[in-house]
Amino acid sequence: MALPPNFLEELRARTPLAPLIQRKTRLTKSGRNWKGCCPFHGEKSPSFYVYDDHFHCFGCGAHGDAISFVMRAEGQGFPEAVERLAAEAGMQVPQSTPEAAARERRARDLYGVLEAAEAAFRRRLRLPEGEAALAYLKRRGLSEDTIASFGLGWSGGGRGVLAAELKADGITPGQLAEAGLVREREDGEGFSDLYFNRVIFPIRDRRGRVISFGGRILGDGQPKYVNGPETSLFSKRRNLYGLDLAKEGAFRGAPVVVVEGYMDVIALHQAGFTGAVAPLGTALTAEQMEELWRLTPEPVLCFDGDAAGGRAAAKAAEAALPLLTTERSLKLATLPAGEDPDTLVSRRGPAGFTAVLDGARPLSEALYALLTEGRPATTPEQRAALRNRLAAVANAIPDKSLAAEYRRSLLDRFFAATRAQPGRGPGAGRKPPAAPRARPAITRERTRSEQAATLMALTLRHPWLLGEVEECFAAVDLGDAKLAHCRDLVLAWLAEGHELDSTRLMDQLADRGMVELTTGLMRGAGVPEAASVNAQPKDALDAWWHFYGLLRGRAELEEDQAREGRAWVEATDPVAQARAQQRIIRLTMLLEAQHRGEMAEDAAGLSGLQDGQAMGGH
Repeated sequence: MALPPNFLEELRARTPLAPLIQRKTRLTKSGRNWKGCCPFHGEKSPSFYVYDDHFHCFGCGAHGDAISFVMRAEGQGFPEAVERLAAEAGMQVPQSTPEAAARERRARDLYGVLEAAEAAFRRRLRLPEGEAALAYLKRRGLSEDTIASFGLGWSGGGRGVLAAELKADGITPGQLAEAGLVREREDGEGFSDLYFNRVIFPIRDRRGRVISFGGRILGDGQPKYVNGPETSLFSKRRNLYGLDLAKEGAFRGAPVVVVEGYMDVIALHQAGFTGAVAPLGTALTAEQMEELWRLTPEPVLCFDGDAAGGRAAAKAAEAALPLLTTERSLKLATLPAGEDPDTLVSRRGPAGFTAVLDGARPLSEALYALLTEGRPATTPEQRAALRNRLAAVANAIPDKSLAAEYRRSLLDRFFAATRAQPGRGPGAGRKPPAAPRARPAITRERTRSEQAATLMALTLRHPWLLGEVEECFAAVDLGDAKLAHCRDLVLAWLAEGHELDSTRLMDQLADRGMVELTTGLMRGAGVPEAASVNAQPKDALDAWWHFYGLLRGRAELEEDQAREGRAWVEATDPVAQARAQQRIIRLTMLLEAQHRGEMAEDAAGLSGLQDGQAMGGH
């Protein structure tokens, strides 16, 4: 029989992927992920990446989860691979019994019921009866694409309309009740609608399957928002709104941000913050934190700037402490007073929320203020109680080394704060003013020099980029004779058909007298993380095009776009045609960014590099 989806999901969650794959190939840490040589095809340079819940080879395209890895690596069938992994995880594979088969059919049927209900809600939004709901969503600034991608709908204002509509599909009121769409009346005489006169928000699991709904009432009435009840498919403690979309956003590099409500999540996604999620009417639970850490090692919890927001932040921080490790933590961000993410991006645009994220503090920094808020420390008894409280909070962290670091950080802040209180010693806690640092003159030439040096550093560290960017790399004005000569040597090396390996390229350049230049490029204090050996391929590629766009003017980018358009039309090789198409997409994105003024803002930010941040060596 087919195994229950919940069993398979728990099996995957209990099977750490990196240790499993390390039995077949050596892996090394790459940021928060792992990389190594692919076990499925011979290669000398690592292109095989292992993430929390899947692996991917950028060389041969192999992709999958723990089960598919065992199947492929050991030639086993699906049942054998599941049996083996379940035994290692201490799980019992469900047996093929009539009762198990019935449970499986009911679960499968419930997914179908919820899918049919979602389609009905979406259809009703476009009917005349849904006009007010659609107008509400438009007033909130949502585009048609956003409404469609989140599957928003309208419940209808009549009693029993959902049951009547789905009856034609063979769906019974009993199935609707089991799926959490209706509830049995107290008198036992039939069922009543759970969602009535409400805008509907489908709630999906991390695989994108509808598992419940939320609804917001139009007009007056309480409660304003309602979530579906607990069912065999839906648990408020274990799920997050927007998780399926945030999973994709996090994979593409978006920050994972936890906000309060449905509309906050939707507004942030529409504004480009595609890692936004929200709990489902409850305080953030341990199970939800585990889901967040599957996406990123340091999600950002975003709270209101009022007293209630401070209490919520303190509660979340303390709940997280027993779950912290050296590889996963939290950041805390505070919204301006009177704002929520929805209103903030509406009034100030994406830049307004970016400023909030930029101000997010690591948990280790924010924790002291959260724990001491409203706790006086003026008497010896109060100070002793607070000190004991700080130590006890740090001791909640299971990792002893990490707990010791938190305890030291909290107590250092405690002693500094209490020493600085009036009456506790003249001048205590004061620091001498820092001597001003000399700053180099900010000029357009210096800024372009830094941008060109960064572009070259990215190319030298990741020469595999040349497969996509060779033509653009050859055309860009680097503004420096040494960099231009280095570029010529790189292109000549590429034309000779060498393996796209950074170490071999650097050795070749060293033989040509470039060692001082290349060393300066790679070791400069301002070299970005994307130019490091552990950078993710996508981050490196995004960074390369970013700095290329900073160096090219609008007219030059338009020339590039026209050239690539001709190359795409004239190409007879599908690979060359695909690469030209990728370059066209990148160039179009850069032109749009320039039109919005984003490239100018980025260039202004880069021009503020402090002394000592120069790439050096050229």
